[in-house]
Amino acid sequence: MKKNAIFAVIAAAILTACNGGKLRDAEAQNEQLKGDLRETLATQDSLLVLVNDISDGMAQIKDLEKIISLPGNLGESTSRKEQIKNDMIAIQQALQERRQRLEELEKKLAQTGGESTTLKRTIANLKGQIAEQQTEIATLTNQLASANIRIEELTSEVSSLNTAKDSLATDLNEERAQKEAAELAATEATNELNTVYFAIGTGKELKSKKILESGFLRKTKVMKGDFDMNYFTAADRRTLTQIPTHSKKANIKTSQPKDSYEIVEQDGQKVIRITNPEKFWQLSNFLVIEVD
Repeated sequence: MKKNAIFAVIAAAILTACNGGKLRDAEAQNEQLKGDLRETLATQDSLLVLVNDISDGMAQIKDLEKIISLPGNLGESTSRKEQIKNDMIAIQQALQERRQRLEELEKKLAQTGGESTTLKRTIANLKGQIAEQQTEIATLTNQLASANIRIEELTSEVSSLNTAKDSLATDLNEERAQKEAAELAATEATNELNTVYFAIGTGKELKSKKILESGFLRKTKVMKGDFDMNYFTAADRRTLTQIPTHSKKANIKTSQPKDSYEIVEQDGQKVIRITNPEKFWQLSNFLVIEVD
């Protein structure tokens, strides 16, 4: 009887030991599965972050496409073009980093055995998007280089046009100066041709200035050269219509035609009124009036 009890205790102990080993194995396997699940979930979260990053990269590329497609945006300044170039370099570096992150996530999924069909398709799509963005960046780089070359050509053309414009402006200024000088000379010549001179004085005054001299047979004549020019008053024949003498008596000593003028009285004083200026001055630009 005692032997049977001992055998029962031993059998129970053996059974308990076997069940305990299986339980520990089950618990270890469960922890491993939990770890794999956490790893897979973390990888999925990383993929979601990467998806957002790639979407942001595509938006940045689209913005650059809009900028480069408008030549005016590239012509603003050198700093603007440098900024665009630096943005493109930054996007290229970001694409390289995202491609490396995607490769690392793909390896982790393979190691954990978490490569589901959905995750595989997501990774393949992300690879395709990164490759597409790299191609677009390369295209934009070439377009930017071509735009820079075109801008340099346009800058050179504008510089040439500015030089031609400056030269033309210089020529026009010189031509204008020459024209103004010619007009001034013509005006001066016209004014000189229309300048007349008159002198008013008593016989004694006119003789003292060597404007009149008594010749043989006591005939009075106008000197033709050696006389005091400062005694004469200059005037414009086009506007000179009458000459007040400030004297009660007046007599013209020069050879003006008598039918080209008249001597009238105003306020008790004689005034020389020119009735035909063209004829009055046709023989001489000088007029001598003798008064008492």
